[in-house]
Amino acid sequence: MLAVFFVTVGAASRDGSDETGQGGQAQSTPAKSASQAVAPSAEAQPYEGVVTDTHCGARHSADAAQSAAGCTRSCVHAGEHFALVDGDKVYVLEGEPELLKRAAGVRVTVMGTRNNDTIAVASVRLPAS
Repeated sequence: MLAVFFVTVGAASRDGSDETGQGGQAQSTPAKSASQAVAPSAEAQPYEGVVTDTHCGARHSADAAQSAAGCTRSCVHAGEHFALVDGDKVYVLEGEPELLKRAAGVRVTVMGTRNNDTIAVASVRLPAS
């Protein structure tokens, strides 16, 4: 009798059946992930600001013996994310790390799609030299 119980429980867990024996039809659908809940705009748009990091934002430490660009690169290397600062607004930047490294500390135009406070970077335009 005990062996029949284990076989029955094991079979139910493998085929997704619930207690009603309806093969999981009573189960709810999985929750949408955060990226699916709010769809970003389909078209890339321009965003202007200074490329920095999520730790320092607009204000890099005065104690550091490096430039804003060097500080940004150090913070990103230590695990922070690139960010775009425009006035009081800070956007987290995702993608194109090599372009963002070159743009660290510089006012740029980022083309990308925004989802809340995150911009998926499509391109970075540096100012004309």
